[in-house]
Amino acid sequence: MSAEVLINELQTRGIRLVDPKAGHESRRGGAGPTDHKAVTIDGVTVMVPVHTAPAFESPYVAGAPDKDGQSDVLKDGGRIGSISFPGRPKFYDLTTADGIPYQHIATLHGRDVLATTVLQTCIRYQSRTKTCQFCAIGQSLAAGRTIAHKTPGQLAEVAEAAVRLDGIKHMVLTTGTPKGPDRGAAVMVDSVKAIKAAVDIPVQAQCEPPEDNIWHERMKAAGVDALGMHLEAVSPEVRERIMPGKAQVGLDKYFDSFEAAVPIFGRGQVSTYILAGLGDTVEAILETSRRLIEIGVYPFVVPFVPVSGTPLESHPAPSTGFMDAILRPLSKMVIEGGLKAEDIKAGCGRCGACSALSVYEKLQVK
Repeated sequence: MSAEVLINELQTRGIRLVDPKAGHESRRGGAGPTDHKAVTIDGVTVMVPVHTAPAFESPYVAGAPDKDGQSDVLKDGGRIGSISFPGRPKFYDLTTADGIPYQHIATLHGRDVLATTVLQTCIRYQSRTKTCQFCAIGQSLAAGRTIAHKTPGQLAEVAEAAVRLDGIKHMVLTTGTPKGPDRGAAVMVDSVKAIKAAVDIPVQAQCEPPEDNIWHERMKAAGVDALGMHLEAVSPEVRERIMPGKAQVGLDKYFDSFEAAVPIFGRGQVSTYILAGLGDTVEAILETSRRLIEIGVYPFVVPFVPVSGTPLESHPAPSTGFMDAILRPLSKMVIEGGLKAEDIKAGCGRCGACSALSVYEKLQVK
């Protein structure tokens, strides 16, 4: 089985673990790739669901690691390949002066990415009529695995340690949306200023499009290297159904913000996250991606993963065929548009662990 097919299969169907403690901890709840575990396949580290409903019924099973850290992957009892697990990062063993574990402030994503949700709250999360139905941002906070607001000083301290001890290559800052027209840009400015004063590391900031595009210049001046503004879904009717609050910031505003941000950050340094499997068609995702690429925005398309405890916990994950029908032509479009994942300075697109897109890109240039 080829690497891109296996990655697609594991990311859409999940994997059952004979030894759940293999490698560093899996993530439950929170923002980003939750209910996942990082695994390495043919030298590529990806996030694979392990705590989701599809994963519990997955035909794929990872055996216990051998002495070299390799685990056989079985399907219906037959071996189809092997995987390994990144080790536990050293910075996880540290705490701040006031006793907060570093892991509660930022976590390892993929193999060499430090990620954090600066504000672990959102103006829409507590409202049934406004919340994004896939979101689990409050779960890790409620479980005591993180804190509500990571201060600039805390973020700088953990970033410095992660780079020094574990060779972290870039950092991702996302946030729940606060009150106010900046929609999270202001907290990104304060956070990145402190991080850049402590350690030289590329940083991607992620927030909703600020009402005033002047915030793009302010984030760039603060040291933000790449910007993520995430559509999640591309069709108005899907956006209104799946994320009724966030859909009030319409597609026109997103594209206005994309067009303003690209000249500031550069082509390929602005990206958006698209969750395939929420109801958008293959054609809708590819057409929106084509429009984004023309502007200079990298469309990072990932398979939707149903997360336990959310309204969409029973929503089916997309099929491998559905993802292949998107990622194969999309990778060609991205390459032809000059927006390769490996050229992104920091962030989800550069990490690539939540999608097989970057693997498809490499197939295009062989």
